[in-house]
Amino acid sequence: MRRELRAALAIAVGALVAGALLGVAWGFLAPAERLVVVTDGRGAPLTGESLHRFDALAIFVCFGAGLGLVSAVAVWRARSVRGPLALLALLLGSAAGAYAMADIGELVAEVRNPRPDDPIVGQIVTLPAEVEAWQALLIQPLLAGLVVLFLAALSTAEDLGTGFTGPFGESKPVGAAGADPGHPAAEAYPAYPLGSEPPASPAQPDSGWSRPGLSER
Repeated sequence: MRRELRAALAIAVGALVAGALLGVAWGFLAPAERLVVVTDGRGAPLTGESLHRFDALAIFVCFGAGLGLVSAVAVWRARSVRGPLALLALLLGSAAGAYAMADIGELVAEVRNPRPDDPIVGQIVTLPAEVEAWQALLIQPLLAGLVVLFLAALSTAEDLGTGFTGPFGESKPVGAAGADPGHPAAEAYPAYPLGSEPPASPAQPDSGWSRPGLSER
């Protein structure tokens, strides 16, 4: 259990750090939106600039989906720690990583394109990119969980290739025959010596009756 808990902690922290790093990349790649100030505190987007809001969200979703896919495959490759703890750590780490990606990405975008304090009418300002749909944060953990469940469904081994019969810990290793050594699937019988015949089965006791016509045949 301790080894699996350490692996689960490493999975969660790894997903969180990877999400934070992708957030920095998203903050540099997400396009900003330019507006012209029409009145105090209000602006109108320039031609085609409103599409950048969708572009920024699409880049964020692609980053989250890619990270969820790669992290799920990497966790599945760790054969010895496959199980509920690894899946739970992956889901929690992916959710935290998606939140960190959005938070850090918006902070980087704000540093690159700071909002003006009091722009005058007619001035063109640049607004930093934002993750406007909270549903985008669900893409990374959702895809990571689905990939792990899909790989588990494709696995032909009941132990998912871990080598242990139990879902937690290493207390029940799978034997050579694929069963628990404490409960063998079949009992071994000694072979007969070469040239000998197996002993005859004991004669069945006479039941004292027979069907009509069987004794005459």
